[in-house]
Amino acid sequence: SSGINAEWPLRPGGLSMGTMVCGWDKRGPGLYYVDSDGQRTTNYMFSVGSGSTYAYGVMDTGYKYEMSVEDACDLGRKAIMHAAHRDAMSGGVVNLYHMKQDGWVKVSQTDVSQMYYQSLEERN
Repeated sequence: SSGINAEWPLRPGGLSMGTMVCGWDKRGPGLYYVDSDGQRTTNYMFSVGSGSTYAYGVMDTGYKYEMSVEDACDLGRKAIMHAAHRDAMSGGVVNLYHMKQDGWVKVSQTDVSQMYYQSLEERN
């Protein structure tokens, strides 16, 4: 919640924010969506931001309950790539991290344009 408190002075100006928070505690892994009002929701999958509808389309199509870490990373990378390619405000790089019990690991950092054109070549 400290991130939300830091943004509180900007709220009268119309700032709204949605953040995903992940971690590991005595109950196991956890994923939360926290909005600018401090409301939090837990679930197994979230997409946040202006390109999230594009990412959800990919995730809803490719998600399986029992996925390997490699398959989950590939799906996440693909979902972010489609969101960023279709939505100009989503950025141009896919930064992918894997949250483990003992901390996070950076999996990859990939240019969206490079990924997109590679995916086009693979389809043709």
